[in-house]
Amino acid sequence: MRGTMDIGNTLKDAVRAGDVPGVVAAAATDGGVIFQGAEGVLKPDSVIWIASMTKAVTGAAALQLVERGKLSLDAQAADLVPEIGAKEVLVGIDADGTVHTRLPKRPITLRHLLTHTAGLGYDTWNADIYRYVQLKGVPKPGTRAVLETPLLFDPGEQWEYSTGIDWAGLMVEAASGVRLDQYLRENLFEPLGMVDTGFRIGATQRPRKAAVHVRAETDGFVATDHELNQEPEVFMGGGALYSTVGDYLRFVRMILGQGALDGVQVLKPETVASMSKNAMGEVRCRPLKTQIPGRSADMDFVDGMEWGLTFMINPEPFPGRRSAGSLAWAGLANSYYWIDPVKKVTGVWATQLLPFYDARAVAAFETFERAVYASL
Repeated sequence: MRGTMDIGNTLKDAVRAGDVPGVVAAAATDGGVIFQGAEGVLKPDSVIWIASMTKAVTGAAALQLVERGKLSLDAQAADLVPEIGAKEVLVGIDADGTVHTRLPKRPITLRHLLTHTAGLGYDTWNADIYRYVQLKGVPKPGTRAVLETPLLFDPGEQWEYSTGIDWAGLMVEAASGVRLDQYLRENLFEPLGMVDTGFRIGATQRPRKAAVHVRAETDGFVATDHELNQEPEVFMGGGALYSTVGDYLRFVRMILGQGALDGVQVLKPETVASMSKNAMGEVRCRPLKTQIPGRSADMDFVDGMEWGLTFMINPEPFPGRRSAGSLAWAGLANSYYWIDPVKKVTGVWATQLLPFYDARAVAAFETFERAVYASL
């Protein structure tokens, strides 16, 4: 009981100190849920934009199809999604806006897409993609135009956080014959009991949808009307899901349970094992410098990290926190999770605050994580 109180106090303290406008969090071991709580403007059942926490879900879907022989990690992605085969590597952009490209040395594969080694990028963190997008016109979210950017390097040779898993979502659609929203609903959300998760905000979720906030110039927070396109041209498998922390905890508990939760197996244990180890050879993650400060701060926490099939992996332990070999990632509105296969514990912590990697929000998340481990 004392441990649970201490975990809950980290949420209270974060809101009281003005670190976040609200927070909802949950944690579990392989024995079940050990904590659930919320403070401030967020409630335990608040529907939140989980942004790039979507990536692991789409990755799980793609790997289900690998299990079924409908996708291959190392075949050409263009076999199923021909448009990706037309991409060329950006060489430079002249002062007059002329774009120079060259053919890539090798084709893009699903493995490249899931590990962010395909050569793709985001305008949020890459100066060349940012300039290209500004030159060509900023596309509307949810349109195919978002994906029409050149490669930054030859596939497999570097790591660059990217739109790769949006393309993996298109591969899921091509291999399964159904739209991504339907595939995820039928093959992951319904089997796992994730009743509040989807690309569209349903009638039962709408009253619980949380606002995304920004810090006020003086003190406190300002709520915005941020909402993703509810009828998108493309269901973005890299960042467009809405969910609850309770729902997402069920997903990460499934990964902790080697592909099973409450007796329902959605991935094979060997598939989860493959997701949980470095999948990009000698390539390593590196810090990303923001190009759009209102959207994200600098991402300095990935230097030297490994990447599995949709998860970041820390090769060294974090003192007082997760073990070496733990899986993790995050969402743009400062939502975070980790899965520790050594100590058999997982947690999800979320606020709805921009820009991403807000220093005070990150510190509050880390305090929560330490409290979870201290309670074990």
